[in-house]
Amino acid sequence: MSGMGDDEEEYHGPVTAVIGDAEITVTAHLAGHFDPLSGGYRWSGRLVADPEVDRLFAQGRRAVLLRTPEGHEGRGELAEANVWGGYRVRGSGRPPFAVPELGVEDL
Repeated sequence: MSGMGDDEEEYHGPVTAVIGDAEITVTAHLAGHFDPLSGGYRWSGRLVADPEVDRLFAQGRRAVLLRTPEGHEGRGELAEANVWGGYRVRGSGRPPFAVPELGVEDL
């Protein structure tokens, strides 16, 4: 994880994408931030091209659980394919990567 700015976290690396009953290991590039207007965490990114993800997306599967090797999990949804053949992914709530804990003094 490396910072992309003062208030955004980032993850680039392997994830297990759980789509229906399938578990697919793919590379992901994800970023997220706390949204003060909604009071929640928002994250998004992309998964690299993968034939199994293509097949499931073509079947109408959109719900995805992403899990990093460190055990962090986040639920999201697959969005449109990008020009490189991968898929955009987005979610809210707990992200599938580590984020710093905020204390009351940080707010």
